[in-house]
Amino acid sequence: MTRVEPAPAGTPAGGRAFAIGLRNRFRGVTVREGMLVRGPAGWGEFSPFAEYGPRECARWWAACQEAAQRGWPAPVRDRVPVNVTVPAVDPERAHAIVAAGGCATAKVKVAERGQEEAEDLARVEAVRDALGPSGRVRVDANGAWDPDTAVRMVRALDDRFGLEYVEQPCATLEELAAVRRRVSVPVAADESIRRAEDPLRVRAADAADIVVLKVQPLGGVRAALRVAEACGLPVVVSSAVETSVGLAAGVALAAALPELPHACGLATMQMLTADVTADPLLPEGGFLSVRPVEVEEESLRAVEVDPAAWRDRAEAACAAAGEVFGAG
Repeated sequence: MTRVEPAPAGTPAGGRAFAIGLRNRFRGVTVREGMLVRGPAGWGEFSPFAEYGPRECARWWAACQEAAQRGWPAPVRDRVPVNVTVPAVDPERAHAIVAAGGCATAKVKVAERGQEEAEDLARVEAVRDALGPSGRVRVDANGAWDPDTAVRMVRALDDRFGLEYVEQPCATLEELAAVRRRVSVPVAADESIRRAEDPLRVRAADAADIVVLKVQPLGGVRAALRVAEACGLPVVVSSAVETSVGLAAGVALAAALPELPHACGLATMQMLTADVTADPLLPEGGFLSVRPVEVEEESLRAVEVDPAAWRDRAEAACAAAGEVFGAG
């Protein structure tokens, strides 16, 4: 294995861009793109989605810089429980994904645009069958339901298959709070938490039982730990479908949390067709080990693309950082 030699530490100019195919469409994309930067502490990933502007990207860049320049807080556990993620695929494919995932918990995407409710029910049924009666099933609507639909679907899914929780059933905090009052299944907030001040609003609105935190959108592991403390609610750490470099930051967050009552959404390397390391972060027995990731030159070259556009995005994020972080 050939390791990649350091570029100028932690700078956009030294970044190397990648484009990796997805096994199934996710968030409307079939290719995951981003940039890797190496600094004195290791590798960092900068991979905001295409629709994000410089202000939002500033936090993603801060997370990349933390990984490359500072590293992460000491862990309090050496492995992290994870769930398998099931995209909005047909029941046969859903069953196969769970069977191959080796996890005791599955998160199932529902409410996909253009699909019928019967398709959601069939997908979750297949997942329950693959997991068996002792496995945990959680569903994620990505804010797509209105409150009445959310209540009806959550009740139906829970009655038939048993749900651990429902993630972001509706788009707004007011809607989440309304659904939470009408169902017995715990409600998790994901899209409602993208900035450091969001958990305070979630708590004030009494809108969730659980918060889903992602390292890059929140500005790094330390920033996410502060968010978790401000929430005062159980945390599930999730990925933004990153390479193993980005996933390592999520694992570092999960490993540093004082309590971790739920499996985390970090077993997403299986969603990509390639990685930038010869030793990907893949679950074993439903857990990810807490360990560093070293990028391999051959693996990176196989997925490498022109970095110019990504270096420009990183420069714009740097320029916006003063305003973003100056505002708290």
